[in-house]
Amino acid sequence: MAASGRGLRRALRACPCPPRRPAHWEAAGRLKPEYDAVVIGAGHNGLVAAAYLQRMGVDTAVFERRHVIGGAAVTEEIIPGFKFSRASYLLSLLRPQIYTDLELKKHGLRVYLRDPHSFTPMLEEGTGGKAPRSLLMGSDLAENQRQIAQFSQKDAQAYPKYEAFMNRLASAIDLLLDAAPVDAEAFWRGSLLQRLRALSTLAPLLRAGCILGTKLPQYYQVLTAPSTKVLDQWFESEPLKATLATDSVIGAMTSPHTPGSGYVLLHHVMGGLEGVKGAWGYVEGGMGALSDAIASSATAHGASIFTEKTVAKVQVDSGGRVRGVVLQDGSEVRSRVVLSNAAPRTTFLKLTPQEWLPEEFTQRISQLDIQSPVTKINVAVDRLPNFLAAPNAPGGQPLPHHQCSIHLNCEDTHLLHQAFEEAMDGRPSHRPMIELCIPSALDPTLAPPGCHVLSLFTQYTPYTLAGGKAWDEQERNAYADRVFDCIEAYAPGFRGSVLGRDILTPPDLERIIGLPGGNIFHSAMTLDQLYFARPTPLYAGYRGPLPGLYLCGSGAHPGGGVMGAAGRNAAHVVMGDLKSL
Repeated sequence: MAASGRGLRRALRACPCPPRRPAHWEAAGRLKPEYDAVVIGAGHNGLVAAAYLQRMGVDTAVFERRHVIGGAAVTEEIIPGFKFSRASYLLSLLRPQIYTDLELKKHGLRVYLRDPHSFTPMLEEGTGGKAPRSLLMGSDLAENQRQIAQFSQKDAQAYPKYEAFMNRLASAIDLLLDAAPVDAEAFWRGSLLQRLRALSTLAPLLRAGCILGTKLPQYYQVLTAPSTKVLDQWFESEPLKATLATDSVIGAMTSPHTPGSGYVLLHHVMGGLEGVKGAWGYVEGGMGALSDAIASSATAHGASIFTEKTVAKVQVDSGGRVRGVVLQDGSEVRSRVVLSNAAPRTTFLKLTPQEWLPEEFTQRISQLDIQSPVTKINVAVDRLPNFLAAPNAPGGQPLPHHQCSIHLNCEDTHLLHQAFEEAMDGRPSHRPMIELCIPSALDPTLAPPGCHVLSLFTQYTPYTLAGGKAWDEQERNAYADRVFDCIEAYAPGFRGSVLGRDILTPPDLERIIGLPGGNIFHSAMTLDQLYFARPTPLYAGYRGPLPGLYLCGSGAHPGGGVMGAAGRNAAHVVMGDLKSL
C-alpha cells in the first residue's frame, strides 16, 4: 500500500478529481425565460424550498454555481475511489416532516444510525498493563453510567437527570423550529389581517413556555450562560464535561467559557433519525446523497435544477419589486419571487442592487458575526486508526468506537479554551479540538475494500493569521501535520496509513462552498443573531426589505445544521404571499 499511497498523494497534489454528477436526477428540460420562483443555490435548504414550492404548484428553478449540488451537504470524490462528505458530515437535525413530505426514502435516502455515538480516549499512561481510559457514550443509559463512573460516581448518578433536563428544553425549542418567528412589527403596526397572522405565530412560543413551566428561569440560564457554567452545576469530572462541551462550541468561534455557548450545546442535542430521538447517522453514499434525494423529489414534481449557473444579481423592476435574476453569462430569468439559499451577506451585499435596500439594513448585515474556527480535513487511509485506549481487532474490522464521533484533545475544558484563545490571537491551535469520524466504518460504499475515509472537523483556526498573513499551502500543510501529530499520539501508526488529504481552512470553505468567513451556519448562532434577530431584527420572517426577495438558508431562522427547516418555512411564507398577490 505504501507505493500506492505515494502515487495517490502525487495525484492529489497535481489534480484533484472532479466529483461525479449524480445519476438519479437531471435538470428538467432547457432553461426557460420565466418561472414562478427562482432559488439561488442548491444547498439542502434551497432544494427543500424548491421541492415544497413545486409540490404546491409553483413552477420553480434552482441555479447552482458549482458543478455539483448540495452546498455544504455534498459528496465529492477528491481521491480516486474515496467518496468524502466534503463539508457537512453527519445527519440528525433534518426535520421529520421533510423526511416524510418529500418521500426521501423513496428517492434513495439511506441512513446508518450510530450507536454508540461518542468516544473520548484519554492521553494517559496505562497502569498494570491496562490501556488508557476512554469514555464511550451511546443510547444505553446504564452503560453510559458505567462509563462515567470510571471518572466520577457522583457524575454517573447525575447524568440521567441532566439528560432529562436537556431533553425537556430541546422539546420546547423543537416547537419553534417549524414556523417563522413572531413578527413583532406586524403584531403592533400591521393591518388587522397581518395582526391575526402574527398572533397565530405566538402559539408555538406559548406551547414552549408551557413545557418549561416553573423551571423556565433555569432553562433561561442554559440559553444565556457559558456551557462550562451549566456543566459545572451538574458534573465534576473533566472528561465528561469536556466531551459534552464540544457540542457547545462545534463550528462556533466561541469558548466553553463564552456566554451563550449553552445554546449551541442545545442546538446539537436536538434532532433524531428514523424515529429515534437524539440519534445521529451517516448517509449512505455521503451527505451529497441526501441532497440528491431532495433534488430527486423536487424534479419528480417538475422543478428544474441547473448546475454551473451562477446568479450574478437579483433584478428589480422600476416599482421596487423583484422581477427575477441575471446569470453570470448574461441570461435574464424572470420570476415572481426569488429565494436565496446564499448567506445573508452574499444575498444582500453582493447580489442585490444596493439602491433598493435601506442603509440601516445593509449596515446591520455587514456587521453580522461570521467568524469561523473550522478547518475541515478529509483523509483517505488504508486501515482503521488503532487507538491506545481501544486497540483494533486482529482482523482489522471496525469496532463500536470506530462509528462514533471521536473526540481528541477533549479531556479537559481548559484545553478547549486554550485552543480558542490561540485562534483569537491569530494562531492555529497547537492542540486543536478534533472531531474525527469514520463514516466508512458503517458505509462500505465510500472507500475501496480495507480502506476508509476520515472526516476531521478541527478547530480553532482563524480566518486571517497573525500579522494579516493569509493561508498558503505551507500554512495549510503545517496545520494539517499538527493535527496528524495529535492523532498519532492517540493512535500510533496513523500517519503511515494516510493515502491522501484535502484541507479546507476558513478561506477555503468560503471560496469553495460559499460560506462567508468559512462559517458553517452562514452567521454565528449567538443569541443576538437568533429567532427574532436572524438575520436582523424586523426581518426574521424570511422576507427582506425588498418585496419578492426571501432568505431560505441557514442565515435565516432557525439557523445552521442540516435541518431543512429554513427552506421549508420559507417556502410556506412565499406560498402565502403569492396567494395574497
